[in-house]
Amino acid sequence: MPNNTTRHILEINLAMLFVSTSGVLGRYIDLPPAVTIGIRSFLAMLLLGLFVKWKGFSFTLARKDILAIALSGVFMGLHWITYFYSLQLSNVAIGMLSLFTYPVMTSLLEPVFLKTQFSKMHLLLGVLVLIGIYFLAPSFDTENDYFLAILIGLLSALCFAIRNLLVKTKIGSYNGSVVMWYQTLVIAIMLIPAYFIFDVEGFVKELPYIGMLALITTALGHTMFLFSIKRFSVTAASLMGSVQPIYGIILGIIFLNEIPGWRTVLGGSLILFSVVVESLRASRNK
Repeated sequence: MPNNTTRHILEINLAMLFVSTSGVLGRYIDLPPAVTIGIRSFLAMLLLGLFVKWKGFSFTLARKDILAIALSGVFMGLHWITYFYSLQLSNVAIGMLSLFTYPVMTSLLEPVFLKTQFSKMHLLLGVLVLIGIYFLAPSFDTENDYFLAILIGLLSALCFAIRNLLVKTKIGSYNGSVVMWYQTLVIAIMLIPAYFIFDVEGFVKELPYIGMLALITTALGHTMFLFSIKRFSVTAASLMGSVQPIYGIILGIIFLNEIPGWRTVLGGSLILFSVVVESLRASRNK
């Protein structure tokens, strides 16, 4: 049993490592984010489709769930695009830590979307996140790329929180890979105009890295995480998910030589602390 537990812990951490590669790849790929995400979604859709067929999962959706899942795909696409813009304007640490405000945003929005009881603790955690963002920002000037990156990263977090709330009541009825397949399908279709609007010069050169993004980050990382969390409690899965920005920052140091300053470390610590507290509270309430 201990050997199985150790293996499962290694598997979920490997999944988080795969997902965290989005930071380095997002910084490295030199294409407009809408183009990158469009190609990523198309490739991930093909890979996930093959996986779903191989596992024998059903693609069928109930008519009442189609709109919610389609909208979740739209918000997932907006989340990915804004996240990549944030990465291009700053660095892996700023981009990933700004995005990781989404758990607290989710807790604040949940009473509106799902009619759950509002908790005053969520306001306190929200204030803690704002203090963390204050330390992340070098200055509060929209002409400063880092501050603009934080604002766009927060928008990305908001889109991700809304996407999660839209699928929260649907995910129990379907396999997670099927829901992810529909979301990548929606994004791939939604971003077709991007190939005609933006400059796609250099597309062939970047294709191997976009392929890595689709395979390692999206198909492997997200699928492995979905399967791994079934073996852990909600608390354990949430806490292990919180290591994603840490892995991303380490990869940024190794591959891009992006060493975060003390303000980034302090601000990020406050944000991640709020995520851990909210994860523990959510698990205890359940």
